Amino acid sequence: MLKVLHLYKTYYPDSFGGIEQVIYQLSEATAVLEVQSTVLSLSPRGNIDGESVGTHKAYYAATNFEMASTPFSISAIKKFKELAAQADLIHYHFPYPFMDMMHFIAGVKKPSIVSYHSDIVKQKVALKFYTPLMNKFLKQVNYIVAASPNYVHSSPVLQKFLPKVKVIPYGLNKDSYPVSDENYLDHWRKKVGDKFFLFIGAFRYYKGLHILLEAIKDTGYPLVIIGSGPIEQELKQQAEDYGLEKIHFLGALPDIDKAALLHLCYGVVFPSHLRSEAFGITLLEGAMYGKPLISCEIGSGTTYINIDNETGIVVPPTDVLALRSAMIKLWNNQELANTYGENAQKRYNSLFTSVHMAESYVKLYKEMLGLSPDINN
Repeated sequence: MLKVLHLYKTYYPDSFGGIEQVIYQLSEATAVLEVQSTVLSLSPRGNIDGESVGTHKAYYAATNFEMASTPFSISAIKKFKELAAQADLIHYHFPYPFMDMMHFIAGVKKPSIVSYHSDIVKQKVALKFYTPLMNKFLKQVNYIVAASPNYVHSSPVLQKFLPKVKVIPYGLNKDSYPVSDENYLDHWRKKVGDKFFLFIGAFRYYKGLHILLEAIKDTGYPLVIIGSGPIEQELKQQAEDYGLEKIHFLGALPDIDKAALLHLCYGVVFPSHLRSEAFGITLLEGAMYGKPLISCEIGSGTTYINIDNETGIVVPPTDVLALRSAMIKLWNNQELANTYGENAQKRYNSLFTSVHMAESYVKLYKEMLGLSPDINN
């Protein structure tokens, strides 16, 4: 049984972002391959040991303060030392600058791997001060894993470490998503209709929701938005100013509701316009459910999932007219939408399942530990 310690700044149930989703899916999927995963994160709830999340355990260190979107914790250092001593290898999840500091303060000598989820895009001033530590940290770990070749090619940081960079796409397990019965689906049909575009995600600056609202103006198309975040009120005000009567802001929803709406939607729209969006788990969910996809070309994993004119439509970032045209094209062509959706699902099945992700990571784990790469041994 391999023992792997995952480290990131937040985790379930405090936060349900894309990176947290990846850690969860990886921890659950590798369990059947005889990997025992433990997760350490920071939490506003305080110090908590051994909380069950799925079939694995999570530990939480109390957050003392936060700076530049980075939580810090004094107790996390001691807890990290304790958990690292029990692990065979450490699996870091980047970016999280305090994590780099803990690595050196704790003097970790175990084999280590970094899942490189995103470049640091917004905090440009902080990045100048952080870069020496980041480079030292990335130089010391055994492997750096990106989720798409697109991101490797477009990341100036990853380009500096190419000999140790591997690509393992994110993967999801559809069986882990709740299945709604017809009564529950009817419940949502009555609320939002039976033909609508769907967006799922946090309301952050790089998600392009303001562009989506402008693009859908005057089309009359229904749009369902799942999520919440710091710019929520601005977006709702924008929708009101535009007179968008068919926009449904549903807030953050439980998985059973999200799964039902993914099942019902006509297509998934993902207008992220900045490279802070490194992959796009929502696009992957849409593909998993066989839906046509609309996204922007931002040099990241979004166009590794969504292939233009194959699984959906890719438009230039911030291009309102192109985004509107893409929605009109799909809305008025059911056959094309069906074809894109079928292709998206095939691409999911061939590249993006949790089984594929887990097997690829376990082979890398075993290589780091000098074990047979055979995942069954």
